Amino acid sequence: MADAPASQTLSRGIRILEVLADARGGLSIDEIAGALGVHRSIAYRLLRTLEDHGLVSRDASGLVSLGARMAALAAGVANDLQAEALPELTAVANELGMTCFLAVLDGEECITLVSVEPRHAVASVAQRPGARHSVKVGAPGKAILAQLAEAEWPSEASSALRSEAAGVRTAGFATSHDEVIPTVQSVAVPLALRGQRPAAIAVVHVATDRTDAEIAARLQRSATTIREALGA
Repeated sequence: MADAPASQTLSRGIRILEVLADARGGLSIDEIAGALGVHRSIAYRLLRTLEDHGLVSRDASGLVSLGARMAALAAGVANDLQAEALPELTAVANELGMTCFLAVLDGEECITLVSVEPRHAVASVAQRPGARHSVKVGAPGKAILAQLAEAEWPSEASSALRSEAAGVRTAGFATSHDEVIPTVQSVAVPLALRGQRPAAIAVVHVATDRTDAEIAARLQRSATTIREALGA
């Protein structure tokens, strides 16, 4: 398998899904082509195939977004974990008035598996399932890194980041400010589960009267509930 040539077409199709997952809204074909660095006609053919499989959809103005089929595929990823986490994420989101989400390690990236926005908040920060960023930034990334052995750490991790991870192990939670999204703050706690990828439960917010420690304590209660439910 290591010597088999990679499929450029498949790689481009997957890249389109990643671009759409990271977007704040629908994208035009020209924007997608620009993100991939390909001609518009190539992007169009890739999108037609993804659309045929329900993985992307286009609205009346022609803007492209992820399709409903993606949700069905995502539901099959760590479905036991998602099922047990969802009630806890919902409770935290509504209690704190913040978007609460579950993130897992994927290579050297932190990817959002499922998220819940607060029901009655006037405004909240969106955190889309499938959103990803380097595990070396953000509170959930640090909470995940704190669970890894030295040999499992990503390349070129700074000494400052290693110190932060050590602090997470001591305090039991991680924080970040303006690291992933400008003006947005995050608090995360590690979620170590036997036989599964390192994970974290986190919230994102712009401003709050609660301290980071108070938020972390609430997240830790949910993490314990999830671990117990999964027998981990």
